[in-house]
Amino acid sequence: MAEDDVNHESLANADQVEGMPLVEESAPVEAATGEKAEEVEGTEDALLQEDQMNEMIEQLCVSKAEEFRLIGYDHVNGQDVWECVSDKYHKKGTPPLYQVVNDILSLKVTQFMNYITLNMYRGEHRG
Repeated sequence: MAEDDVNHESLANADQVEGMPLVEESAPVEAATGEKAEEVEGTEDALLQEDQMNEMIEQLCVSKAEEFRLIGYDHVNGQDVWECVSDKYHKKGTPPLYQVVNDILSLKVTQFMNYITLNMYRGEHRG
């Protein structure tokens, strides 16, 4: 099978995987020996991972805000970027991490400015 065929098959199957969460929160953590880890340790690990993910997301938002400042939008900060990106998550919930990262990194200035303008008209922007 040619390498191009494999790439097309993986792209065709991408829709099936897209909606699946990366890690189920309720899934038990198993040690390398196959034994279940203590519930307390699993909870601490999950909280640590969540804190690390939140920090990474915050850094991505700050990076995107810096990108916008480089092209002349001086008053943009990471919180504004996160509010814009996460606005669409209110109805369906937060998607998997890879989708959140993609949404942040692919945010365009026009999308951001549309969001800000609409919120100003609605009176929702914090100014």
